[in-house]
Amino acid sequence: MENVHLVPEDEDLYSGYNDYNPTFDSEELENDVGFQQAVRTSHGRRPPMTAKFPGTAIGARPLATSFGPRIPMTSSMGRPVTGAVQDGAARPMTAVRAAGYTSSLTRGSTFDPLGQSRGPAPALESKNEDTPEEKIKILEKKVNDLIEESCMAQSMGALQLALEKAKEAGRKERALVRQREQSGNGDHINLDLTYSVLLNLANQYENNEMYPEALNSYQVIVKNKMFSNAGRLKVNMANIYFKQKNYPKAIKFYRMALDQISNAHKEMRIKIMQNIGVIFVRMGQYSDAITSFGHIMSESPNVKTGFNLILCYYAIGDREMMKKSFQNLISVPLGVDDEDKYIPSNDDTNSNMVIEAIKNDKLHQMERDLKSLAEKFIMTAAKLIAPSIEASFAAGFDWCVDMVKSSQYVELANDLEINKAITYLRQKDFNQVSAVETLKTFEKKDSRVKSAAATNLSFLYFLEKDYDQADRYSDLAMNADRYNPAALINKGNTVFIRHDYEKAAEFYKEALRNDSSCTEALYNLGLSYKKLNRLDEALDCFLKLHAILRNSAQVMYQLAQVYELLEDPHQAIEWLMQVISVIPTDPKVLAKLGDLHDGEGDKSQAFQCYYESFRYFPSNIDVIEWLGAYYIETQFCEKAIQYFERATLIQPTQVKWQLMVASCYRRSGNYQKALDTYKDIHRKFPENVECLRFLVRLCTDMGLKEVQEYATRLKKVEKMKEIREQRVKSGREGSARSRREGREGSAGSADSSHSSNSTKGERLSAKMRSLPASNEPYEASNQKELDASYMDPLGPQMERPKTGAKRRVEEDDFADEELGDDLLPE
Repeated sequence: MENVHLVPEDEDLYSGYNDYNPTFDSEELENDVGFQQAVRTSHGRRPPMTAKFPGTAIGARPLATSFGPRIPMTSSMGRPVTGAVQDGAARPMTAVRAAGYTSSLTRGSTFDPLGQSRGPAPALESKNEDTPEEKIKILEKKVNDLIEESCMAQSMGALQLALEKAKEAGRKERALVRQREQSGNGDHINLDLTYSVLLNLANQYENNEMYPEALNSYQVIVKNKMFSNAGRLKVNMANIYFKQKNYPKAIKFYRMALDQISNAHKEMRIKIMQNIGVIFVRMGQYSDAITSFGHIMSESPNVKTGFNLILCYYAIGDREMMKKSFQNLISVPLGVDDEDKYIPSNDDTNSNMVIEAIKNDKLHQMERDLKSLAEKFIMTAAKLIAPSIEASFAAGFDWCVDMVKSSQYVELANDLEINKAITYLRQKDFNQVSAVETLKTFEKKDSRVKSAAATNLSFLYFLEKDYDQADRYSDLAMNADRYNPAALINKGNTVFIRHDYEKAAEFYKEALRNDSSCTEALYNLGLSYKKLNRLDEALDCFLKLHAILRNSAQVMYQLAQVYELLEDPHQAIEWLMQVISVIPTDPKVLAKLGDLHDGEGDKSQAFQCYYESFRYFPSNIDVIEWLGAYYIETQFCEKAIQYFERATLIQPTQVKWQLMVASCYRRSGNYQKALDTYKDIHRKFPENVECLRFLVRLCTDMGLKEVQEYATRLKKVEKMKEIREQRVKSGREGSARSRREGREGSAGSADSSHSSNSTKGERLSAKMRSLPASNEPYEASNQKELDASYMDPLGPQMERPKTGAKRRVEEDDFADEELGDDLLPE
């Protein structure tokens, strides 16, 4: 017990709790002489634990308790002695000493077992980017980023930028390979990265239609045996050959791709077989195409291949196989769920919310698109093979309808019946009783079919000008489906034809509310506003329509007419020039453009337009008259003769054109030809006073003997004319005033629709009256009378009938419902 020391009572047992113990200072271990000596030598090594007295360990080593004095540490930093007893002091007993706590020897130091007082940890060592490994990693990242940027540019439509990025990625990848070889890592080439670079480059070449470069890039991949599954890219190469119309080589590569694709990839093999069949169709080898399509229909049938198979049998004229293929087409399973599952029930609120959420999701949209595609193929196939599979078109269509009724497409049977009737209409077979009867059978069907059939019947009767029946069936179509824009348009047309333009406009506006893209309703609404003289609203309608139908000549012509009514000839000329850019050979538009230029005083442009109009349609009397008057005004009477001679051929009973020919001969100095022409006119029209007057004057000046004969005839004709006029005057003296007033009223009502023609006629009449008479061969006392007789044959232009070209354009002013998409069952 001599080594046991008790702690004095006045000493604090827990003093130094917060003092810093230098024992835990590991940073100064290198400078600790005692520690370094203990590490290098056996100095301080703990002796083996042996007991001085048997059964105890107390005598073997000194017992250090909290009741005895502490032994000072002999190390330079106050570290506890780890070896045996030094300088007569016993080693403290660690088993009964609190770990990490000291009392007297550690006063003034703080307790910091985690070493927080030593400050922040030193900064991490920065990577050295100059090493070959780091350079390779950086290059790989750049290549991957360029590939990603190229793909993103392609998705946004920037094909040229995508190609540039792909080329840059190729250059970086080659630099990466060289870097690996220089660093001695040539065996660790990233094949996936090389494959990605080459494939992306080939795709971008193909997207930019650089087909030779794309083929070279694909060839590099295919020939490299290190790339697994590279043979599939022969499909891409075959697609390029198909675009180049190199069909034999495309088939070769498709078949090579088939050889390298296992049967496990059934869907891909089916698609390749389908491509091969399409190429055989392009090459006209229908038997080989039938083999490909038939194999697909036996392995994995689909509606597209079934339709192509029908087309091939139709091309070779195999009637029985057309029927069999049609039956196979309508029996192809679509894998689409029943539409009833999207109908909400009134019981379960949660299920109704789920149904509402999935009603218009992408999966349901895909199902609808697939079903509509199948219906389109079936309808097209039925219309195609119906005339060929039976003796008549009707019998063939009936067979198709019967087959459809017994299939999963039962609702298509009604649409096929309607299409049967519409086909008769497309063939201009309006009198077919079966077409009308077929449409009438749908009056008791469901609302959608009834509305479609009634719409077609309304249009049919409208074409036959049976407006009462057209109005009846348009009402029936509206009652069956008020949201059918075609029915509303037909109803508006029947009202329009009765001149109730306000009500017609209301129907057209309602059709537009139901379908804002209905161009027929917008066009007819513009016509209604034009009839109501609401020109600004009509202009707005036609401008909107022009934004939808950019190249519609009808719309641009209507815009020109509206601007002309708004007294803006410059805008009218601009729109007519756009019409000419679309249909440069329309004689009516050219004549109208010439008339506007003439009104603006631009004679040269007017002549050019009238001349082009005459070249395309040399039977327009208005154009012929203007050209003849133009040549007379410019003192080229010889050129005017050919136009008036053509007018004579068109209207041989009109004496004024023959008088104009004779006058042109007289003005050009060819008096003998003028005399012969007048004589010919006199033989055809012996009672024409003007012709006899010119004959008398010409014979007198030329000293011919026939002068007395023609003078006698002239007196007789004038006397007969006076007697006739007196009889007419005496017979109508009582009712002359009332009839004159009636004529004035009717002329006033008709003048609004022909104001432009009358204005043109007045201009021509004024032009003819102002023609110079410098080439007259003599001076006559009744010169004024002769000028009047020369002018009279032209007459006012508005009295002439409209030409065929003008009638055609004016009939097009009213756009009826055509046999287009609106009349087909939606």
